[in-house]
Amino acid sequence: MTIRTAVVTGGARGLGLAIGQALSQAGHRVALWDLDANALANAAGEMGAHAETMDVTDAASVAVALARTEAALGPLGILVANAGITGPNHLAEDYPLEDWRRVIDIDLTGVFLCCRAVLPGMRARDWGRIVNIASIAGKEGNPNAVAYSAAKAGVIALTKSIGKETASTGIRVNCVTPAAVETELFAQMTPEQIAWMKSKIPMGRFGLPGEVAALVAWLASDACSFSTGAVFDCSGGRATY
Repeated sequence: MTIRTAVVTGGARGLGLAIGQALSQAGHRVALWDLDANALANAAGEMGAHAETMDVTDAASVAVALARTEAALGPLGILVANAGITGPNHLAEDYPLEDWRRVIDIDLTGVFLCCRAVLPGMRARDWGRIVNIASIAGKEGNPNAVAYSAAKAGVIALTKSIGKETASTGIRVNCVTPAAVETELFAQMTPEQIAWMKSKIPMGRFGLPGEVAALVAWLASDACSFSTGAVFDCSGGRATY
């Protein structure tokens, strides 16, 4: 296995932290990017990872984080665009415009900006792995979560588009669509929303961060050579297509 420099956005906690740990265990040099400086310092310190406090919605912040990461760890080979928020739960007609814009900005535009920043280097080296974290909500649409569902659907389409653009190169671009995974994001949801999500999973339980991280680690590896622009489910049987 070739050791790569890997970036995980939203890496300070939850799913992002689990992914960072899985990539580190696979032998890669890991950088965690996050907006929460305190949580990031704790997570990176425990892992021995490089840390960059940054904002995925700000192109300049992304560029600076990338430059600093590569200066510290070497050329980037792996990007896991994981940073995201769920946003509040409202009917579409009651959804606050400021929350709509914030969710779209972080969950979709943030993924685009990170992909946009790393692609030139990956093209120059003719190797790269991008794994975008979408959601089953992007395929099915969760009620009372229009912004989150729309943003994650956008991530799926973004992944397919970039995957086709880079298919003739050594770059592979895929996304993962988990059902609900037990992370701190549950604190942003109502008990009713959490119960509804669990009721949709045939296995009758939520996913675990390590289960998704294991899939991401494979998608970020040399072994993932003939899949690109693809959507990989990790949904406990919920996905129907």
